[in-house]
Amino acid sequence: MSDLDEVITALAHHLHAAQHVTVLTGAGISAESGIPTFRDAQTGLWSQFDPEELASPAGFARNPGLVWRWYAERRIKACAAQPNPAHYALVDLAKMVPKLTLITQNIDGLHQRAGSQDVIELHGSLHRARCMADGTVHTTWDYDEELPQCPDCGALLRPDVVWFGEYLPVAALEAAYTATLDCDVFFSIGTSGVVEPAASLPRIALSRGATVLILNLEQTTAARPPLFTIHGKAGEVLPRLVSTVRRLRA
Repeated sequence: MSDLDEVITALAHHLHAAQHVTVLTGAGISAESGIPTFRDAQTGLWSQFDPEELASPAGFARNPGLVWRWYAERRIKACAAQPNPAHYALVDLAKMVPKLTLITQNIDGLHQRAGSQDVIELHGSLHRARCMADGTVHTTWDYDEELPQCPDCGALLRPDVVWFGEYLPVAALEAAYTATLDCDVFFSIGTSGVVEPAASLPRIALSRGATVLILNLEQTTAARPPLFTIHGKAGEVLPRLVSTVRRLRA
């Protein structure tokens, strides 16, 4: 089965019967809102820097002002962007199934702005900073400071994101694994599937008997249950899928 309408219809029947849907999203879903990927964002001034100069503990130690300028620019772009139909479709889907767990590799906060609740952020958030002294997380700070300081103790703040050479947050990763092991339908949306450990989640879901959808622009469209693959934009495919589920529920 390879016709998109047929694949969507077949997948919708699995969703209609699902008790727990787990969704993993990556840079592709944010790109549809105009947010460039990490490497695509390295244009102009930023193209002259090695990525690890901008996103690693060593790079921050050498030049924290440079790193903060990089993340400030990315945060401004994220704030200017708007959630797209894919983000809103996931919000709608969460209302149709008994349980939906949303895991994201993105740091832009667009899922939350669309209305998704309890999002598991594997790579942190542009909208938080962390105290270098005691790890306290802050959601506000002096955005005009070149080197923001902790409002509690005056220590240097750093962006609350995962850098090269750092481990993913333990609690977030454990929650992601738990949701993957428990679900009966798993979506991988807009992610390349090559960055571990997130890349292993669809395979784990398949091994546990879940129905799995891989949706990105690198796939061909086909249904080989329990694996479904769709070549397309999330902002076009997910609203169609949710509409089909809604008709099944009517």
